[in-house]
Amino acid sequence: MPIALGILYASGQVNIVENIDEYEFAGELSLSGELRKISSAIPMAIKCVEENKKLIVPTQNNKEIGLVESVKAYGFDSLNEVVEFLSGTKKEPIKPSVEIDFAKLYQDLEDVKGQYQAKRALEIAAAGGHNILLVGPPGTGKTMLASRLNSILPPLDKREALSSAMIASIKGESGIAESFYKRPFRHPHHTSSGVSLVGGGSNPMPGEISLAHNGVLFLDELPEFDRKVLEVLREPLETGSVNISRARCQVEYSANFQLIAVMNPCPCGYLGSQFKECTDSIQAIRRYQSKLSGPLLDRIDLHVEVLELAKEDLTNQQLRGEKSSIIRERVKSARDRQVSRQGKINAMLSSKELDKVCNLDNETKKCLR
Repeated sequence: MPIALGILYASGQVNIVENIDEYEFAGELSLSGELRKISSAIPMAIKCVEENKKLIVPTQNNKEIGLVESVKAYGFDSLNEVVEFLSGTKKEPIKPSVEIDFAKLYQDLEDVKGQYQAKRALEIAAAGGHNILLVGPPGTGKTMLASRLNSILPPLDKREALSSAMIASIKGESGIAESFYKRPFRHPHHTSSGVSLVGGGSNPMPGEISLAHNGVLFLDELPEFDRKVLEVLREPLETGSVNISRARCQVEYSANFQLIAVMNPCPCGYLGSQFKECTDSIQAIRRYQSKLSGPLLDRIDLHVEVLELAKEDLTNQQLRGEKSSIIRERVKSARDRQVSRQGKINAMLSSKELDKVCNLDNETKKCLR
């Protein structure tokens, strides 16, 4: 679209009355003259606000453009409409997008019966922003628990939401406006490559860990991932960002995510089970568990055993527990106290800050050894 407009303007085929220098143009042009949706619309809109420019985009980008405060942008369906506008036809700018009720977008933690210890661990992880690993036999509800972590996290604030939406916009993700305040939740398959997880390509694009920025990265069946793929998580878990280097450029994407991982204790899954015997050899168990390196496990703050429920407990409706909305309020209150006390949530504390905030007495230190 910008190229076509430039040709029309330079050749004098259109009578433009608007000051074209005040505008930025972005849009793919089809052979029929219709405009098609583009990626990276949100970063463009933010830059236009900074440069005090107006923006013209395809109508399909209206919703995500409307998420950017103070932007003056116009959406069009065709090149003819753009020309008519620049020639003097009046048009209303894109209106701010309607905020969505994020609570309707989640599965409820109440659905998981029993598992009070694991639910308590999830609440602690959510409150402090800690990475967590759930270990237990098949059928204990590990995946159900992990997939509901998002439901007890507070919604994104405007700054966080815009930061996450920018990355999703660069990737060309759909439904950005509809889930604007919802924390990202990414669930890559265990066959995923390092590039799909970290990002890359000749024109470096963000991967799953960047798309999980300000949200949750869920890795199910953790030992089934290729060990080399898992090792690339170490730096982002430490720094909250990822650097992608190519011959012609170097790109840094934010990747400040909360990791929740799930695994069986052994290949057959029943090591330590109360109801079924493990059939694996000691060597097989060691090989399975050795797929996870020490440095990676060190970056996971909470390691939680998820025990099996008795069959009669699975049909007991009284074991449903609290709703996510109730737990979410406690998590929000805990996070507010942390930020008030130290300016950040607990997971972000440095070792020096941790010593200052969490000064343990001798008895507590003995308990931890």
